[in-house]
Amino acid sequence: MTLADARRAAAAQLAEAGYTSAPLEADLVVGAVTGLDRARLIAWSEQPLSSAQQVQLEQLVSRRLQGEPVAHLLGLREFWSLELRVGPATLIPRPETETLVEHALAALPERSPLWIADLGTGSGAIAVALAHERRHWMLLGVELSDAALAIAADNKAHLGLSNLALIRGDWSAAFAPSGLDAILANPPYVPQHDPHLSQGDLRFEPRSALAAGTDGLAAIRMILADALRCLRPGGLLALEHGWDQANAVRALLSEHKLTEITTVRDLAGHERVTSGRAPGG
Repeated sequence: MTLADARRAAAAQLAEAGYTSAPLEADLVVGAVTGLDRARLIAWSEQPLSSAQQVQLEQLVSRRLQGEPVAHLLGLREFWSLELRVGPATLIPRPETETLVEHALAALPERSPLWIADLGTGSGAIAVALAHERRHWMLLGVELSDAALAIAADNKAHLGLSNLALIRGDWSAAFAPSGLDAILANPPYVPQHDPHLSQGDLRFEPRSALAAGTDGLAAIRMILADALRCLRPGGLLALEHGWDQANAVRALLSEHKLTEITTVRDLAGHERVTSGRAPGG
């Protein structure tokens, strides 16, 4: 079997199963087996696969046909133009979460040596992106799952981020009063009985990182309960949330006496990130 044969066969199987990005996904799994990028797969189309590579390819395609996310098959996902390791212990980083990174970069002073916590860091995507962009900021990635922390540690190591520290903890409990310039989080925000949790990629991601109470706001309430204790006056709290939760999140920030409350839309036009400032700044 040549590379061209492998790409055609994998794409046909995936297309028959209804995957609309079958050719791309086929190239990704063939690339994972061979270590070749898409350009080389095309350029070296007559190169044969070994028997071991053919077996590995069949296994990957079979897993995809069972619905397993491509990111889990590859163990990688691009976020903020960085290649991050991912796995079943973490959420798969999504483009809408880049809205939170963009907002933090715009809302915080570029040249100040800030201390910023990323609560529920998972794979470390948010903390890694900010630590990579602002080498004089100190990022603190907090995560309760040991398995997720191990993945975040790998991402920190392969990107050489000395300005990122990883902490095992529950939200902001580990922090001293008034010690942070910003708190960021992409917490679980899906209602626990939402049918989407049993569909698509969400079936393979940790439920604890997705669902939060009957209205999806339980984790956000927990973060808000301690945020002002940890933030310096004028410090930023920025939270990702569901496309239909902005009004509720703004109300919660207002109840907790945050000021300058604002909501930012993602590239799809949905209200995705809401932030506020600790009083007194």
